[in-house]
Amino acid sequence: MSAVQSIPPNPPVAKKPWGEAAKAYLDRRAMIMLFLGFFAGIPIMLIFSSLSLWLREAGIDRGVVTMFSWAALGYSFKFIWAPLVDAVPLPILTKLLGRRRAWILVAQLMIILAICIMASVNPITEDSLTLMAVGAVLLGFSSATQDIVVDAYRIELAPPSLQAVLSAMYVAGYRIGMIVAGAGALYLADYFGSTEALYSYEAWRNTYWVMAAVMGAGVVTTLIIREPAISQVLTANTSDGDQLQMPRKTSDYARLFLVFVLSVSGFVWAFITAGSLLPETDSAVFGFLLEVVHLALSLAAALIIGYGLVKAGVVKKQMAMQMWIEPIADFFRRYGKKALLLLALVGLYRVSDIVAGVISNVFYLDMGFTKIEIANAVKLFGVIMAIAGGFLGGLLAQRMRIMRAMMVGAILACVTNLLFVLLTYHPGSLPYMYLAVSLDNLAAGLASAVFIAFLSALTSIRFTAVQYAIFSSLMTLLPKVLGGYSGTIVDNTNYQFFFMFTFLIGIPILALIYYVDKYIVIGDNDDIYGDGDDDNSGGNKGVELTKANPNLASTNEPPRAAE
Repeated sequence: MSAVQSIPPNPPVAKKPWGEAAKAYLDRRAMIMLFLGFFAGIPIMLIFSSLSLWLREAGIDRGVVTMFSWAALGYSFKFIWAPLVDAVPLPILTKLLGRRRAWILVAQLMIILAICIMASVNPITEDSLTLMAVGAVLLGFSSATQDIVVDAYRIELAPPSLQAVLSAMYVAGYRIGMIVAGAGALYLADYFGSTEALYSYEAWRNTYWVMAAVMGAGVVTTLIIREPAISQVLTANTSDGDQLQMPRKTSDYARLFLVFVLSVSGFVWAFITAGSLLPETDSAVFGFLLEVVHLALSLAAALIIGYGLVKAGVVKKQMAMQMWIEPIADFFRRYGKKALLLLALVGLYRVSDIVAGVISNVFYLDMGFTKIEIANAVKLFGVIMAIAGGFLGGLLAQRMRIMRAMMVGAILACVTNLLFVLLTYHPGSLPYMYLAVSLDNLAAGLASAVFIAFLSALTSIRFTAVQYAIFSSLMTLLPKVLGGYSGTIVDNTNYQFFFMFTFLIGIPILALIYYVDKYIVIGDNDDIYGDGDDDNSGGNKGVELTKANPNLASTNEPPRAAE
């Protein structure tokens, strides 16, 4: 391969003494992120985990239970309204609290409302699941909005040198919130009197009321913390290279919001209309393909409406380009055609463990474990193991090239699914359950940590909030859509086939990682000189590059912090 222009890596960042590094975790800003992470971790478990057990305990079919996981698709589409949240001030609240805290407060109030709606529904009553679905969708949308704002808040709260600490504290708080909303909800439901043998709606209603009260503490936290200091005006590059200031007129914001509402309305209309026209099927594979078409048609309708409104002048073209197009164009300018390979890896990396995780709680119930046993093993011990895996993944991401760490995470994430096949031959066995849960969560935590490092390396610091929202949305889109059919797959086959399937779909990811590692330089946290560090020559820096991002040298990307 011919040599390319040498791109010298940034000077290594001096390592802090252990005492100074540990002291950073006591910084007030780190504690703020611990609390915000806690309140961000609660809603997701009330959609995926606790709700699935509630519905299953109420006698709802597995296929319907797992379809409720689609309520969390808001996390996968949050990039659509992330620019809106980033730019639009809220009347009165923005002046009183600041741009970030105002949006966090509104998102938290919407979360509380959604939880109360879900608590008001007894799923065994006739036609009640529709209202439950409305509450679950609102919960997914509002909690995804909270994530968007908290990510922006974290980035603006501290300099790059402290971002790793803030991220670690945020993830730790998030996991603790998952324990409270996962294991805590199961303990409460059992305490209030609902069991597998004797279902009690009042017990689950009271449990969700308690969770709403916990989120009320998040509102108090938002009112107490301070707003990050903004030292510069929001700017973005348009496609022609001119630097434009973000429009600040009230009419611009109103029109932008109108375009968003009409596009979302078009999505909902198309989703309902297409759903009534597409044929019904009992086949899991054909049903999944139909749902992909269903989703694609709905997205196309929303995009056509949005594009038409921009062309009609409802919103300024420059503003639309600045908010939605330029962050995407920047990514493709930096990576060229190889950006498609990166996007494929982003969208598929977590497919193996996410798809398996959707039905995990129903699986444990079908294996004969009680709610308390599930709470102890999965919601408490499992989350602790995931936190440990996160710390291990962070260590790997710092000690080896990021793509090597990604390969380790991908291998572990798919291989550990085979442990659940083993568990099907030992139903009700706590030792086998703890073996599967501990190793699976350790692998998931490790894979998640290195994947966050990978996404951070991909993200341009000029478009951090929007690009990170795009990557994190894409990360969960296909896995969650496929996961919604996990119950149908099990009903038509068995658990052994399903978990073997989740193992097999993780194999192609290894090939994607190999090709990305071979042909693309990921930020500064990669060996752009190939594998010279492994030979006996001491890693001679005079060797030719074996891979490169040809656009990297031509971008105006500022130096990155240590990744």
